[in-house]
Parts: sequence; structure tokens; C-alpha cells
Amino acid sequence: MEKGMTFHLYKVKERLTKPVQRIALQSSAASMEALRKSITQVFPEVTTIIENIEGVSGGGYKILVDDWLIDATLDTEVEILRKKVDAKLHDADDVKKIFRSELDAHEFDAEVSETGRVIEVKDGVATIVGLTRCLNQELLYIGTNRVPALALNLEKKRVGAVILGNAKALKEDDIVYRSEKVMEVGVSEKLLGRVIDPLGTTLDTGETLTYSDYRPIEKIAPGVIERKPVDVPLQTGIKAIDALIPIGRGQRELILGDRQTGKTTLAVDAILNQKGKNVICIYVAVGQKASKTAELVEKMRKFGGMDYTIVVTASAADPAPLLFLAPYTGVTLAEFFAEQGKDVLVVYDDLTKHAVAYREMSLLLRRPPGREAYPGDVFYLHSRLLERACRLSDERGGGSITALPIIETQAGDISAYIPTNVISITDGQIFLEGDLFFKGIRPAINVGLSVSRVGSAAQTKPMKKVAGSIKLALAQFRELEAFAQFSSDLDPATKQQIERGKRIIEVLKQPQYSPMSVADQVMSIYAVSKGFLDDVPVKEIYERVTEILEYVDQHNVELIEALEAGKWDEELEKNLAESITEAVTSEV
Repeated sequence: MEKGMTFHLYKVKERLTKPVQRIALQSSAASMEALRKSITQVFPEVTTIIENIEGVSGGGYKILVDDWLIDATLDTEVEILRKKVDAKLHDADDVKKIFRSELDAHEFDAEVSETGRVIEVKDGVATIVGLTRCLNQELLYIGTNRVPALALNLEKKRVGAVILGNAKALKEDDIVYRSEKVMEVGVSEKLLGRVIDPLGTTLDTGETLTYSDYRPIEKIAPGVIERKPVDVPLQTGIKAIDALIPIGRGQRELILGDRQTGKTTLAVDAILNQKGKNVICIYVAVGQKASKTAELVEKMRKFGGMDYTIVVTASAADPAPLLFLAPYTGVTLAEFFAEQGKDVLVVYDDLTKHAVAYREMSLLLRRPPGREAYPGDVFYLHSRLLERACRLSDERGGGSITALPIIETQAGDISAYIPTNVISITDGQIFLEGDLFFKGIRPAINVGLSVSRVGSAAQTKPMKKVAGSIKLALAQFRELEAFAQFSSDLDPATKQQIERGKRIIEVLKQPQYSPMSVADQVMSIYAVSKGFLDDVPVKEIYERVTEILEYVDQHNVELIEALEAGKWDEELEKNLAESITEAVTSEV
């Protein structure tokens, strides 16, 4: 046994790059004295030998030599053999044959891996010495419990890592093991309908998942050549958005507004509207209350939304590193589906808390603070996330990732640091105004400050035709409404425009969890913009529009099918006008 150990140690010494002054060891199978003798024979310059670095249960020995761990335990050899057998195993009858061939070919030798040592654990951050070959954002394991950590600060003599597990279980002098891989997350189609944390662990009551494929959470966004133009609508089912601020598949549309103005409601309604439309949805909850996320999941289950949705959650009670990872886990899952040719909708709720979590981590890692104490790379934090949303070319799979990031403003200030950062990254924004919300205009979209940089390219032909006039009418109404407050005597044309504007706003109101089909949206907007509702009192508009839609749905199925298919011509418009006239007169 001593001869074999000495042979292993000589082979290990050839791989070491530093002179060895200090060795820690543990052995249960060989006698400690024989092991000491072998060490001093191979490493005569050693000045210190420390016992009991870590338990060895199955026989063999472990030696810690500076930053290197020499592992010659039986448990490790068995694990290496098991992985080799698993990689080749297809049929249970082959187990014995494959194991025998691998055993014959296996060369028993000590495993050598680079390790580090914890010199300080404070506020969820571990300072580590050693790990000279550590990668940026590499996954590390600390201590006997293998608590995961993420390497973020790579300095000349030390590494700063944020702890992703139980920091209380760690202490000074714990050994740090490298994974030699950047942070990865498991991907699988079985995740649909599940709730997971940013590390891929399932949080619901379903079966525990095993992942066959893992992907790094950080990835360079596709280049221009790998993308297609955004010209396919992503229907949200919300009239005010699909008509005025259309979203295309592959677009990045920011939703921003103060607390309690309906931002999450807007995003959830968009998810619910994807039912039956071949769109996979991923909802990323960053820093939300766990109870709020659980309530939202139950609502989506009730309406059938969880059948095609994955929820990634890092709650307010979780450590900042998990909040930092959550959006990247979400977009990594989205890329997995998009590269299979599928369309994906990702909601990040919300990126304000994401930026705050990153600021907390950065300050604890001693990175220099800048404006509002955010680090200088906070713009890059969000740009490298949102740039991954796109419509892929056919060569890349042909799928798309549509991103709906949510940002919380303070007192409606969209010119603050984080809101302006994300506005400049995205392809438009939907601004929800608190004053409108409290007036009962819901969704409380400020049409003047909201914009879609894709525009009518992401609308069906019928919606494009009917929505053009409503934009102009709304803009005129806003201007005249402010003017009319200072004048009691208005001409009939101005009065008529103001009354039409009031009815348009009533038509654009929409209750929570009630997304509308394209045909119903087109008919609603056409009815109000062409004056069919001019004689209806404003308070009765919602009820009357509902009656019109029900009448046409029952009496003109061909028209509904044509509008859903995106068809539009003079004859179809004439048919639509006649159907609405019939509905109005029948109600009267």
C-alpha cells in the first residue's frame, strides 16, 4: 500500500506548479504513519503536516497540498467508474459487461483538483484565497456540505464569491472546490406547469425533475445576421395595447409605472391570452412576496395558464444572489424553447428589484459605487439580459423570445436612472399612470408617453385599419379636453370630438383576467370610431359593446373567422358595418 501511495504522489508532484510547504491529510484505510512516510519521501521540503482535513469513509486518503486536493479515496474511484458506466449504459443486461470492461481499462490514480480556502464569510459573501484558475461566474462548492457559491470578483490573490445556499453553515478555513464550469441551469420540456427557483430546484408539490441537459445562464445575444424582422403580432388580448402599442414576437416592450398601478396584471393577462396560440410563457418573479407569487400561480391554474407556463421565483426572503440569477435563468429556459422553433413570452417582474439586488451584491463585494450607489455596469446588467430577446433566423431554429420587463417608478418619474436605462434598451414602453388608475381608467395606460417602436408592423390587417383613426381621435381628445376646461362655450364639432373621445376611453377599459380575441377587439374599436356608439350614454358603453359582440358572435360566424384570420377588404368592412348596425338596432 505504501508503494502504491508513493507512486500516486510522484505522479501528482509532476502536476503541481508550486513548492509544497504545508500538507493536510486524512486516511482511514492506510495507516497514518505509512502515509506520512510516503509524503516525506516525495515532498522532503514539507514543514507542516496537519491531520483530519475531511472525513474519508470508504478507504484511501485525501491530501490538501496548498491549493490542490489530491483525492485517492475508494469512494471517488467508484464514482468515476459509475459515471463511465452510466454514459455507455442503454440496456440493463449490459451492466455487468460494461462494468467489467471499464474496470479492466480503468487506471487507478489520485484525482487532483484545485481548491481554495475561505478566509472570511460575511453578509452572504465569502472571501477565498487560492483558486488561481477560477473562471468568472464559476460555480463553487464550499465546505463539507458543498454549499454552492458564485465567483464574481477575481482579484490577484483572492476571489469574492456570493453564497447561493445556507451561509450560516460556512466558517473560516472551509475548503472551496471548483466545478470548473460557469453557472448552469437545467432545461427540459417537463418544466412546463412547474414552479422553480433560479437554481432549477422545483418548489411545487410535483415530482422531482432530473435534467438531461444543462445550459450556462450567461450567453452572448444573437447577432444581426442570426435574427429576423419582428413582424408577427403577439396578441396580448388587451385592446389598449393591441390597438395603440402593438407588440410583436421577438420584441422587448417595457412596462413601467408606480406601485399598484396594474403592471403585473397587464403581464399576466398577456400570458393568459396565449392559451391555444402555441406560445410558451415564462414568468420570472424577482423580489416579490412568496404569498403574492403563490396567489398568482393559483390564478393562472384556474384559467388554464399554467399548462404552458414556467414560473421562476426568487422571493423577497431569498438572498440577493438568487434575485440576481432569476432573470438569467428565465431567459436561458426561453432560449432552449426558441431554438426548437417555438415562440416564448418572458415576463420579468420586476427589474427594479433585480438592480437593487445587484447593487447590494456589488457593494458587499467592495465594487465602487456610482450614481445612486449603483455600480458602473448596472446598464450592462440589463442590456445583456434583454438583448437575448429576439426573433431567430430559420438557421437558428426560427423561434422567438418576446420580453416584457417591468420597472417600478417613484411618483411617476420615468426619467430616473434605472427607468431610463431600460427604456434605452427596449423597443418601446407602456407607461401606467397612477392618476388614470385612480380615476377608474384601467388599464391605466398613458397613451402620450407609451410607444411601440415596432408599430403597425406587429398588427393584423383588420387591426391596422381600425386602429389608425382611434390614435388620432384619442390625441385630439386629450388636447381638446384640457382646452375645454377653460371654455364654457364650445362649437358643435369640438363637443362631438370630446364626446367621441370619452366613448373611446370607455371602450378601451378592460376588467382583469378577461383578455379579448382579435375579432372582438376589432369590432369594439370599429363600433366606437365609426360613431355607432355616439348616442349611447357614456356609463352604458361597456354594457352596450358587450351586447354588440355577443350578437355578432351568434349571428355572423363567417365574419368572426375572417377577422381572426387577418382578412380585410371593402366587402368585409361593409359586412362588419351592417352586422354592428343590426346589433345596435336589435338592442334598441
